[in-house]
Amino acid sequence: MNTLESYEKGQLESLSSGKSYPNFNAGDTVKVHLKVKEGEKERIQVFEGVCIAKKNAGLNSSFTVRKISYGEGIERVLPLFSPQINKIELVKSGSVRRSKLYYLRKRSGKSARISEKNIYSKTENNGDNINKQEQQDASSKVSRGEVKDKDLKASQPQEQSKKKVNDKLNETKSEPQEN
Repeated sequence: MNTLESYEKGQLESLSSGKSYPNFNAGDTVKVHLKVKEGEKERIQVFEGVCIAKKNAGLNSSFTVRKISYGEGIERVLPLFSPQINKIELVKSGSVRRSKLYYLRKRSGKSARISEKNIYSKTENNGDNINKQEQQDASSKVSRGEVKDKDLKASQPQEQSKKKVNDKLNETKSEPQEN
């Protein structure tokens, strides 16, 4: 490791000590709490917007946040390890397929929206919770009268439908056949 790399590593450790930022990427909505000095007074100003770019370059890491204020687009390029940043909050994660979202500059209104990232993974712990949620959704549709007969059969849990099929098979076997 040469002297420049070791110097940057030391500076990075000293600047990042005591601060922990959430792991965010382009497309995420973030709130950046900035220290603003006006005369002798110092206050915290919150800048909330969509992160349209993030550059990971060690000590020189930076990110760009864009928001619309009174119909005018405002962008701020902020160094990640700036002493002006008090804290960064992740408001919501966006689902995008690009690392730089500069195309949002040309868009306005609904075309500039970013869909929210859905994180649904079935594991042993939360698989039951997801099934319960699906059952509640189906039952709420039934109570509102939105579900047709076909949809009702499709929304029943597999175990209950298997039991019904087995019961019907047992009934047909036990009944004598008429010739």
